[in-house]
Amino acid sequence: MSAPTGIEVSPELASAFSDAVDSRNTRFLKISIEHESLVPSHTVAPSGTLEEDLDRLGDILEDNVPAYVLVRLDDPPTEWLAVYYVPDTAKVRDKMLYAATRNTLTKSLGSTHFTDNIFATSKADLGAEAYARHKRHVAAPPPMSAREREMEEVKAAEREAGGRSYEGSRARQNHVGQGVGLKWSNEAEEAIKDMGAAEDSRLVVLSIDPTTETLLLSSTQEVDVSSLGSAIPASDPSYAFFAWPQSVTSPPRREIVPIYSCPSASPVRHRMLYSSAVLSVVRNVQELLRSSGSASTLASRRVETSDPSELDEKYLVAELGLAGPDASASAAGLPIEVSDNKPKFARPKGPGRRR
Repeated sequence: MSAPTGIEVSPELASAFSDAVDSRNTRFLKISIEHESLVPSHTVAPSGTLEEDLDRLGDILEDNVPAYVLVRLDDPPTEWLAVYYVPDTAKVRDKMLYAATRNTLTKSLGSTHFTDNIFATSKADLGAEAYARHKRHVAAPPPMSAREREMEEVKAAEREAGGRSYEGSRARQNHVGQGVGLKWSNEAEEAIKDMGAAEDSRLVVLSIDPTTETLLLSSTQEVDVSSLGSAIPASDPSYAFFAWPQSVTSPPRREIVPIYSCPSASPVRHRMLYSSAVLSVVRNVQELLRSSGSASTLASRRVETSDPSELDEKYLVAELGLAGPDASASAAGLPIEVSDNKPKFARPKGPGRRR
């Protein structure tokens, strides 16, 4: 078998490698290119383990002269490592010749013997530690793009999020599709109940502890609608419930608005966790308000934002449908249908008749 360079394995090399395979008394078989042929130039017997012998591999190599070295492995001893040694300081013609002939070497001697290969440009690229780094590199997962890493994080979050049940302090069970079920801290439950029993304009902010998947109380305070945007965390995801005594509708009423805030800069895993649990959390709040006998109503829509600073009265009115054609349905506490105003697909006209 010949290479594009025309260099072939010599009969001496074929015989030497065959003997090395059969005898198992060879650790290194050094090969050189001489007179347009691949020939054996040096043989070294095992003197210790593979790692111990690799540290002596540089002794049979020259600083400026390329060479091939076939290395017998220990486990199993039937397999070989092909070392392509082409130093940076070698002559350009020699570097090109050895680089172009390396595939010919392994194919001609039998590719099944060789389970790994190393391309070295200096003696420092060889030795036991260098070989260990090489094996770690080969075993490592392939590098991923930023998009691939993000998708992998999403998949991991989905695997962790699937099929868990909600357990409150009274062991209430709530299964919402495949959404995340969260444990509720006592402080979070009491804050929701107190908000439902009060009559003021109040904000309760909840967050998830991702290690225990527990819903925690981040803050509770009296907040006017004009200060709502600054009272919600700007960099971390959160669930906020805003008790809003609004007079936009007729008659006026105190409405509890669910707000899901998820800043785009927050980690993908956290965004996935909060997104998966939002339905469950809203329904649990509805249950808590109902069980506590609250006179306040939970808004028929939830508000979502990636920038809490945009939250003000105008934004809430638009998102909750409190103005315009949806206002009557929202005032009655009914679900609001989202109309599809997309233009209908029109059948294209056929070609004109030929005259």
